[in-house]
Amino acid sequence: MDFFLTEHEKMIRDMVADFAEKEIKPFADISDKEHKFPAENIKKMAELGLMGMTIPEEYGGANVGVVPLSLALTEVGKKCASTGVTMSVTNMVNEVIYRFGTEEQRKKYCSKICSGEYLAGAFGLTEPHAGSDPASMRTRAVKDGDYYILNGSKIWITSAEVAGVIVIWAVTDKDAPKGRRISAFLVEQGTPGMTIGKAELKMGQKGSPTNPITLEDVRIPKENLLGNEGDGLKIALSALDGGRIGIGSMAVGIGLGAMEIAVDYAKERTQFGQPIANFQAIQWKIADHMTELEAARLLCLRAAWLKQNGQPFTKEASMAKLYGTEAANRATYEAIQILGGYGYAEEYKVERYYRDARATTLYEGTSEIQRLVIARNVLGIK
Repeated sequence: MDFFLTEHEKMIRDMVADFAEKEIKPFADISDKEHKFPAENIKKMAELGLMGMTIPEEYGGANVGVVPLSLALTEVGKKCASTGVTMSVTNMVNEVIYRFGTEEQRKKYCSKICSGEYLAGAFGLTEPHAGSDPASMRTRAVKDGDYYILNGSKIWITSAEVAGVIVIWAVTDKDAPKGRRISAFLVEQGTPGMTIGKAELKMGQKGSPTNPITLEDVRIPKENLLGNEGDGLKIALSALDGGRIGIGSMAVGIGLGAMEIAVDYAKERTQFGQPIANFQAIQWKIADHMTELEAARLLCLRAAWLKQNGQPFTKEASMAKLYGTEAANRATYEAIQILGGYGYAEEYKVERYYRDARATTLYEGTSEIQRLVIARNVLGIK
């Protein structure tokens, strides 16, 4: 088994790490305190090919693969989770359009996301009454000649207010079997009848807007149907599998970012006449969490490699997401503990990492849903 990255993968990782240190890190606190979307950095990231990393070059993508995407998201997550989640979800939306869209849809939407003309793509699946169970959604799409009329609502939609295009899922045949009731549609920002609500006030990841969406008689041309009628649930679940690799990878970065601060502090902070890094209690915290984060990183890269090589990866993606996000939560908690009272203060940043890590166990499927996916795969339950 080869654990070594290729020279190309190392180059991408190092390039993103350098960009994150110079461009993303200085804006992270501003983004958090002012709830400010990092638009300029997103544009720069698009220029570097980071918003379409799995998209072929003919549509403006970098086409470097899933492993480099995982590596890049870890480096971005180390500096700013708000930027990281925008990058992760936008790459997921871009890929779902490429995989299931028509040639016209690819040329129209993938190219705009890759170039940065669209600052983000959004994934309009969750509803007030349909979160972990998307098949129970209530948003409807009724065919009317050459159009579909959409009515309903969505909630907790990452980047909704800044996205150029939003994939909206809606029921097209309420009498069909549960897995065939739903279809997916491409809805452009500014479409009449679609209202983006005020961004939620959140515990963390405050630079990433999360909005409700209201759909009132939204007329969508039939050309904006993604895939075929009834394919919506299949499309959503397939996209979420890949998105879980992204969120797991970003979470590993959040955990590593917090531990880097804690390690530096432990070397400098003196108590009882010596650096606290000399005390076994501190050493064991660092050892435990760096080990967990390294294990999580390997789970993410394994799932990414499987996807990149066309192998089944659903179980592995859920394992990576589950372990990566929970390891990040444990690491950020202990990073605060290592810093003591300073860890609770904004100045030392780890409290932001702690707040940012918390959401990673919730979106793209909660930890409980990941355990359900893993167990069903192991037990052979459909």
